[in-house]
Amino acid sequence: MEGFGKYVMFLSSLFVRRESFKTYFDLTIEESYQIGVKSIYLVALVSCFIGAVTTIQTAYNLVTPLVPKSVISNVVREMTLLELAPTIMAVIYAGKVGSSMASGIGSMRITEQIDALEVMGINSSSYLVLPKIVASLLMYPMLVIVAGVCALFGGYLAGTLTGVVTPTDYITGIRLNFNDGVILFAMIKAFVFAFLIASISSYKGFFTSGGALEVGIASTEAVTTSVIAVLLSDYFLAQFLAPILLGV
Repeated sequence: MEGFGKYVMFLSSLFVRRESFKTYFDLTIEESYQIGVKSIYLVALVSCFIGAVTTIQTAYNLVTPLVPKSVISNVVREMTLLELAPTIMAVIYAGKVGSSMASGIGSMRITEQIDALEVMGINSSSYLVLPKIVASLLMYPMLVIVAGVCALFGGYLAGTLTGVVTPTDYITGIRLNFNDGVILFAMIKAFVFAFLIASISSYKGFFTSGGALEVGIASTEAVTTSVIAVLLSDYFLAQFLAPILLGV
């Protein structure tokens, strides 16, 4: 509870003694490039293989002629949009972006750069952390969209090239009984995960003390805590929002 209270106080400090809008805008654009653009290749590569593997494994489990082949891509679509794109990518996002945030801010702490900002009258938490959180909220949902498209495309390539499903059946399954609430649910997850990963990682880095070893420890704790927070929030979002958005 003490750590949670310190985390809440850290978040509240982001909105006092703020800098000019232009300062935050420039910092957010720079963070968006670091967070989003530099992560596209990894997200696209991983999601393509996830979609391909999901398609092949689903096809091998539907070995009865009573089930139409279009069900394969229908299952892949639901798994991808509901869990694989937002949640699995969040784990990768925490490992790549979250650890980078924690180690970057932690390095600034142990080299006394954060103390120098405070001496100059700058709210260091707001100046360093708020642009990262805003950039994460902007870029991670876009990465989730990229992951979903690439996963479905990877499944299409794997399914058609191996012959387990025809292109027509795959496209038919993708379009079969589509529920718009799935997209909204995935985007809500993306925003929640983006906030949790960015804020927790920045919090761990901001309160680093010691030397280079402690920076590595803070980076590891940031990833671990972020992943746990993502999984817990994923459960609660599914528990409370799924009946509303998906009608289940």
